[in-house]
Amino acid sequence: MTQPTLNRRERLLTAALDAAGRGWHVFPLRSGDKRPALHGEGACVRTGDCASGHLKWEQRATTSAGRIRNCWEYVPANIGIATGPSGLVVVDLDMPKTNGEGLKGSEGTPCGVTTFTALCERAGQEVPATYRTRTASGGQHLYFTAPTGVRLTNTAGKLGPLIDTRAWGGYVVGAGSTTLAGDYTVIDPAPVAPLPDWLCALLTPRQASRGVTAVPSSSKASRYASAAFRAEIATVQAAPEGARDTTLLSAARALGRFVAWGDLPLSVVTEALQAAGEYSGLSSRQCRTTVRSGLNWSIARNQHRRTA
Repeated sequence: MTQPTLNRRERLLTAALDAAGRGWHVFPLRSGDKRPALHGEGACVRTGDCASGHLKWEQRATTSAGRIRNCWEYVPANIGIATGPSGLVVVDLDMPKTNGEGLKGSEGTPCGVTTFTALCERAGQEVPATYRTRTASGGQHLYFTAPTGVRLTNTAGKLGPLIDTRAWGGYVVGAGSTTLAGDYTVIDPAPVAPLPDWLCALLTPRQASRGVTAVPSSSKASRYASAAFRAEIATVQAAPEGARDTTLLSAARALGRFVAWGDLPLSVVTEALQAAGEYSGLSSRQCRTTVRSGLNWSIARNQHRRTA
């Protein structure tokens, strides 16, 4: 019973080294699973790599052959590829979920590949030729090199139903991995192509406004609110990894009082905080949740303007 496990481990090790040889940062996933095999923050004992603080999988992903061999020496771990550090944007074309009878979604529901093909046709573009893998569910991963000067993050359904993307903050299961649902295999070994400009434009988050053009500045209160608005947005945009969500929440709470007092329009504040949070590296969904929470909390507690 040992030999098949050994061969499987060696195959996974070879696949992990191959991915690292391409410059992709890899980390171990649980054997036969898609979840990271690294310890969570709650179990971190602050030693080794985490001596100066807990490091998440994105920070621990590596291209070091030595570290990869040590990691895969005894365990047939699946391969996680951290897309952000690897300079990748991966378009995930999924399959409809199965229903209780084993059928794929609703009758006639198009898969991600079909939807993406239609998206390309509407844009007047060819389906990009690039490195492509088949996922365990029968979907596909299209690999692209990330554009320079733009920090893209994960999206879910932004390009269309059953189309997700993975960039900063995300990872994909690498070729050679296997789960109970099936294997991850290379179906097009073509060189990884740059992310097409038209796709980049669809995925690029809107930049936070640098001014408050829609906010009146005639009163002292409005001028103060405008200054606070610009400062908070700049702080969120520059927030370091590990502090982005808390910074966004703090900014939403700080600006919510000006919304409650009528100095800043709710729509302006909401849109600017959302864009600033996405610019910093947070996902669109996380930004929406945090902004809504912070603004609601602040508005409820600031119905009456405080006097000096």
